[in-house]
Amino acid sequence: MDWAGARARLQGPAFAPLAPSLARLDPARWPAHAELTALAAGIATASGAPLRFVPPRTQRDAGRPYYERHIARTGEVETRAGNWHDLFNALAWIAFPRAKAAINAQHAAMLEEGGEAEARRRRPERDALTLFDEGGVVVAASAPAPLRLITGHEWKALFWQGREALAAQARFVAFGHALFEKMLDPFIGIVAKAVFVPVDDLFMMLPPEAQAARVDALLAAHFADRARYPSPRAMPPIPVLGIPGWHPGTDREDFYDDAGHFRPAPGTVP
Repeated sequence: MDWAGARARLQGPAFAPLAPSLARLDPARWPAHAELTALAAGIATASGAPLRFVPPRTQRDAGRPYYERHIARTGEVETRAGNWHDLFNALAWIAFPRAKAAINAQHAAMLEEGGEAEARRRRPERDALTLFDEGGVVVAASAPAPLRLITGHEWKALFWQGREALAAQARFVAFGHALFEKMLDPFIGIVAKAVFVPVDDLFMMLPPEAQAARVDALLAAHFADRARYPSPRAMPPIPVLGIPGWHPGTDREDFYDDAGHFRPAPGTVP
């Protein structure tokens, strides 16, 4: 999908965290590395290196440290021009600077601890980091009911029968850059890994930009503690197209009857 053709789709609710940055980009063309770096002014890695978006490495850079360690040390994020996946990664850094820095710092620390063996095969904690960074969604909830329904795979009760309560008690905030890419041309079957963060009732009244900033701080604290993500299993799956407003079908009850997408909990009968 080209840049011009995507502009209308980027107005959808899944892209709300990226809206402030998208509004500052030229709507007629892909942003250049310098433009993305300008949007990231003031953002740094956990080590204090200012964030910069740069072209991918070449064969001459074969000796450059592993991707995540290079970012941690230098602030340089390799970004392919005209590539949605890399653009959304850049925009996620700008929208969630503290959380992205925390995730990057943990990657770098684990690679330092594990050396070449860790670079060849990720430990479970780093698998969890990677899966969330690529395809994560945040569930910011002020009550336990949405979390119980999500972990129980009670999708129709969550998204349809209880949608008024859901609107009052929870917000879904897309985070993963691969998830953003999929939402450009969504297909039934998209599943995200969820991290739950507790919020108060006032959170629900905040504008999206303020909600994203609060989520950023809560995620950074979450990923600072490895005990909170021992493996990908610690993050339940969510069929994100069921989130009200994220797909045209969410205004119909029968949309939620598709057990192939809205799968019941393992071991239960649909």
